[in-house]
Amino acid sequence: MPERNRVTPFGDIIAMPTRGAWTGNRGQLHRGHEIVRNHAGDLWITCELQFRGRWHEQWQPGRYTYLYFFDEAVSLAAGHRPCAECRRESYNAYRAAWAEGLGVALPPAKEMNRQLHAERTVRGTHRRRLHRMPWADLPAGTFVSVGDAPWLVLADELVEWTTSGYERHTDRPRRGDATVITPPSSVAVLGNGYPVQIDRSAANGRVLDPGRRP
Repeated sequence: MPERNRVTPFGDIIAMPTRGAWTGNRGQLHRGHEIVRNHAGDLWITCELQFRGRWHEQWQPGRYTYLYFFDEAVSLAAGHRPCAECRRESYNAYRAAWAEGLGVALPPAKEMNRQLHAERTVRGTHRRRLHRMPWADLPAGTFVSVGDAPWLVLADELVEWTTSGYERHTDRPRRGDATVITPPSSVAVLGNGYPVQIDRSAANGRVLDPGRRP
């Protein structure tokens, strides 16, 4: 049986059969093998599965809880950012795209952590914050909520994410507003060229070229 340590685009921690392309953490969330809270602070990062031969056993007392993401687009939607240690190149690219997308100086990690936390969580609660944004402004790699289900935005279509991976495809709307799951700052990062990793199953047998905007 799978452990309850997989993360959905909404940021929920569940048990599901798909393997993770990335790991990461939000601090210590477990007691024994049970998840007892959603997060333990505003530091939410995405990490390499292996880094310099390090290996740590799961569910250790007093250690942070290892979480797993189907692909990087899921991790960004959940509200995580690249780790500055094991993913330094990706962290630098994310940070540079953040500065360009938001028109600010290169931000320190703590500033990004605070802003992402405000964007992903309703203040004073553990409820997820969603955002309304025009369909035309959404770069590929963004997740939206359609009928309470998470869908990945590609150049000209949407792909449904499920606990078994990507499945149905549909045309991407050209007009109106979307209910966006990915935090606005990460949407800006994607729109300014951050090379997000998307699982090949989203391509539906084609060469995946998500593009930035239609």
